[in-house]
Amino acid sequence: MKTLFKKGLLTVLALSFLVGTASAAEYAIDASHSTLGFAVKHLQVGTTRGVFADYSGTISFDPADYSTFKADATIQVSSIDTNNEKRDGHLKSGDFFEAETYPTITFASTRLEKSGEGDVIVGNLTIKGITKEISIPVSVVGPVEGMGGGMVVGIAGETTINRQDFGVSWSKTLDGGGLVVGDEVKLTIEIEAHAK
Repeated sequence: MKTLFKKGLLTVLALSFLVGTASAAEYAIDASHSTLGFAVKHLQVGTTRGVFADYSGTISFDPADYSTFKADATIQVSSIDTNNEKRDGHLKSGDFFEAETYPTITFASTRLEKSGEGDVIVGNLTIKGITKEISIPVSVVGPVEGMGGGMVVGIAGETTINRQDFGVSWSKTLDGGGLVVGDEVKLTIEIEAHAK
Protein backbone atom coordinates (compact mmCIF):
# COMPACT_ATOMS: atom_id res chain seq x y z
CA MET A 1 0.00 0.00 0.00
CA LYS A 2 2.80 2.41 0.92
CA THR A 3 4.61 1.54 -2.31
CA LEU A 4 1.48 2.27 -4.37
CA PHE A 5 0.98 5.56 -2.52
CA LYS A 6 4.59 6.61 -3.14
CA LYS A 7 4.33 5.71 -6.84
CA GLY A 8 1.07 7.64 -7.13
CA LEU A 9 2.54 10.68 -5.40
CA LEU A 10 5.62 10.63 -7.63
CA THR A 11 3.41 10.41 -10.71
CA VAL A 12 1.34 13.41 -9.60
CA LEU A 13 4.47 15.45 -8.87
CA ALA A 14 5.99 14.55 -12.22
CA LEU A 15 2.82 15.50 -14.08
CA SER A 16 2.62 18.77 -12.17
CA PHE A 17 6.18 19.58 -13.15
CA LEU A 18 5.54 18.79 -16.81
CA VAL A 19 2.39 20.89 -16.89
CA GLY A 20 4.23 23.81 -15.28
CA THR A 21 7.16 23.74 -17.68
CA ALA A 22 5.04 23.14 -20.75
CA SER A 23 3.15 26.41 -20.27
CA ALA A 24 6.18 28.60 -21.06
CA ALA A 25 5.90 29.82 -24.64
CA GLU A 26 8.99 30.21 -26.82
CA TYR A 27 9.77 33.45 -28.63
CA ALA A 28 12.42 34.36 -31.19
CA ILE A 29 14.13 37.76 -31.00
CA ASP A 30 13.12 40.05 -33.84
CA ALA A 31 16.34 41.97 -34.52
CA SER A 32 14.57 44.37 -36.89
CA HIS A 33 12.54 45.70 -33.94
CA SER A 34 15.20 45.36 -31.22
CA THR A 35 18.34 47.16 -30.11
CA LEU A 36 21.47 45.91 -28.36
CA GLY A 37 23.42 49.04 -27.52
CA PHE A 38 26.34 50.22 -25.42
CA ALA A 39 27.84 53.48 -24.24
CA VAL A 40 31.30 54.27 -22.86
CA LYS A 41 33.03 57.46 -21.74
CA HIS A 42 35.60 58.98 -24.11
CA LEU A 43 38.30 61.40 -22.93
CA GLN A 44 36.31 61.63 -19.67
CA VAL A 45 33.99 64.26 -21.15
CA GLY A 46 32.16 62.62 -24.04
CA THR A 47 30.19 59.42 -24.53
CA THR A 48 30.65 57.07 -27.45
CA ARG A 49 27.58 55.00 -28.30
CA GLY A 50 27.18 51.99 -30.52
CA VAL A 51 25.10 48.95 -31.34
CA PHE A 52 25.51 45.39 -32.52
CA ALA A 53 23.45 44.89 -35.67
CA ASP A 54 23.64 41.11 -36.10
CA TYR A 55 22.34 38.85 -33.35
CA SER A 56 19.79 36.15 -32.64
CA GLY A 57 18.24 34.52 -29.63
CA THR A 58 15.24 32.96 -27.97
CA ILE A 59 13.13 33.61 -24.89
CA SER A 60 10.93 31.19 -22.94
CA PHE A 61 8.42 33.05 -20.81
CA ASP A 62 5.30 32.35 -18.79
CA PRO A 63 4.19 35.43 -16.80
CA ALA A 64 2.51 33.14 -14.27
CA ASP A 65 5.65 31.08 -13.59
CA TYR A 66 8.99 32.88 -13.52
CA SER A 67 10.83 29.62 -12.85
CA THR A 68 10.32 28.65 -16.51
CA PHE A 69 12.04 31.76 -17.87
CA LYS A 70 15.03 31.33 -20.15
CA ALA A 71 16.76 33.74 -22.49
CA ASP A 72 19.79 33.35 -24.70
CA ALA A 73 21.44 35.50 -27.32
CA THR A 74 24.39 35.23 -29.69
CA ILE A 75 25.91 38.46 -31.00
CA GLN A 76 28.24 38.70 -33.99
CA VAL A 77 31.14 40.93 -32.91
CA SER A 78 31.84 41.94 -36.51
CA SER A 79 28.47 43.72 -36.60
CA ILE A 80 29.60 46.39 -34.13
CA ASP A 81 28.60 49.86 -35.33
CA THR A 82 29.59 53.16 -33.70
CA ASN A 83 28.93 55.22 -36.84
CA ASN A 84 32.67 55.45 -37.49
CA GLU A 85 34.27 52.82 -39.74
CA LYS A 86 37.83 53.40 -38.52
CA ARG A 87 36.77 53.12 -34.86
CA ASP A 88 34.72 49.99 -35.61
CA GLY A 89 37.78 48.40 -37.19
CA HIS A 90 39.82 49.21 -34.09
CA LEU A 91 37.15 47.71 -31.84
CA LYS A 92 37.23 44.46 -33.84
CA SER A 93 41.04 44.28 -33.58
CA GLY A 94 43.27 42.63 -31.00
CA ASP A 95 43.23 45.83 -28.92
CA PHE A 96 39.59 45.24 -28.04
CA PHE A 97 37.31 42.33 -29.05
CA GLU A 98 39.68 40.23 -31.21
CA ALA A 99 36.79 39.43 -33.54
CA GLU A 100 38.72 36.90 -35.62
CA THR A 101 39.54 34.80 -32.55
CA TYR A 102 36.33 35.47 -30.64
CA PRO A 103 33.64 36.09 -33.28
CA THR A 104 30.67 36.01 -30.91
CA ILE A 105 29.45 37.39 -27.61
CA THR A 106 26.90 35.20 -25.84
CA PHE A 107 24.43 35.56 -23.02
CA ALA A 108 22.50 32.77 -21.27
CA SER A 109 20.09 33.52 -18.45
CA THR A 110 20.03 31.48 -15.26
CA ARG A 111 16.89 33.01 -13.72
CA LEU A 112 14.36 35.84 -13.74
CA GLU A 113 13.69 37.46 -10.37
CA LYS A 114 11.03 39.89 -9.22
CA SER A 115 12.53 43.07 -7.78
CA GLY A 116 10.26 45.80 -6.48
CA GLU A 117 8.06 46.96 -9.34
CA GLY A 118 10.35 45.43 -11.96
CA ASP A 119 12.31 42.29 -12.69
CA VAL A 120 15.97 41.28 -12.91
CA ILE A 121 17.46 38.86 -15.42
CA VAL A 122 20.52 37.08 -14.04
CA GLY A 123 22.76 35.21 -16.43
CA ASN A 124 26.19 34.50 -17.85
CA LEU A 125 27.78 36.93 -20.30
CA THR A 126 30.73 35.64 -22.32
CA ILE A 127 33.11 38.02 -24.08
CA LYS A 128 36.49 36.93 -25.48
CA GLY A 129 36.03 33.51 -23.89
CA ILE A 130 35.59 35.00 -20.40
CA THR A 131 32.28 34.31 -18.65
CA LYS A 132 30.92 36.46 -15.84
CA GLU A 133 27.54 36.52 -14.14
CA ILE A 134 25.66 39.80 -14.63
CA SER A 135 22.30 41.13 -13.48
CA ILE A 136 20.08 43.26 -15.72
CA PRO A 137 17.16 45.18 -14.21
CA VAL A 138 14.40 44.94 -16.81
CA SER A 139 10.75 45.51 -17.52
CA VAL A 140 8.99 42.61 -19.21
CA VAL A 141 5.86 43.44 -21.20
CA GLY A 142 3.39 40.96 -22.64
CA PRO A 143 2.66 38.67 -24.10
CA VAL A 144 0.39 40.70 -26.36
CA GLU A 145 -1.12 39.84 -29.73
CA GLY A 146 1.00 41.05 -32.64
CA MET A 147 0.02 42.31 -36.10
CA GLY A 148 -0.13 38.83 -37.60
CA GLY A 149 -2.05 37.34 -34.71
CA GLY A 150 0.94 35.72 -33.00
CA MET A 151 1.98 36.60 -29.47
CA VAL A 152 4.80 39.05 -28.75
CA VAL A 153 6.84 39.92 -25.65
CA GLY A 154 9.10 42.86 -24.96
CA ILE A 155 12.07 43.18 -22.62
CA ALA A 156 13.86 46.45 -21.92
CA GLY A 157 16.60 47.25 -19.46
CA GLU A 158 20.16 48.33 -18.87
CA THR A 159 23.15 47.47 -16.73
CA THR A 160 26.79 48.46 -16.41
CA ILE A 161 29.79 46.18 -16.74
CA ASN A 162 33.53 46.74 -16.43
CA ARG A 163 35.17 45.87 -19.75
CA GLN A 164 38.42 44.96 -17.95
CA ASP A 165 36.61 41.96 -16.43
CA PHE A 166 36.30 40.53 -19.95
CA GLY A 167 39.81 41.27 -21.20
CA VAL A 168 38.73 44.25 -23.32
CA SER A 169 41.50 46.34 -21.86
CA TRP A 170 43.02 48.78 -24.37
CA SER A 171 43.23 52.44 -23.41
CA LYS A 172 45.70 55.25 -22.97
CA THR A 173 46.30 57.57 -20.06
CA LEU A 174 45.69 61.25 -20.71
CA ASP A 175 48.46 63.74 -19.92
CA GLY A 176 46.31 65.24 -17.18
CA GLY A 177 45.30 61.84 -15.83
CA GLY A 178 42.32 59.66 -16.62
CA LEU A 179 41.71 57.30 -19.52
CA VAL A 180 40.97 57.84 -23.20
CA VAL A 181 38.37 55.06 -23.00
CA GLY A 182 36.44 54.51 -19.78
CA ASP A 183 36.28 51.11 -18.14
CA GLU A 184 32.56 51.18 -17.33
CA VAL A 185 30.30 50.25 -20.22
CA LYS A 186 26.55 50.77 -20.05
CA LEU A 187 24.64 48.03 -21.87
CA THR A 188 21.11 48.69 -23.14
CA ILE A 189 18.68 46.04 -24.35
CA GLU A 190 15.36 46.67 -26.04
CA ILE A 191 14.02 43.35 -27.23
CA GLU A 192 10.92 42.44 -29.18
CA ALA A 193 10.39 38.69 -29.53
CA HIS A 194 7.71 36.79 -31.45
CA ALA A 195 6.19 33.43 -30.61
CA LYS A 196 7.70 30.58 -32.62
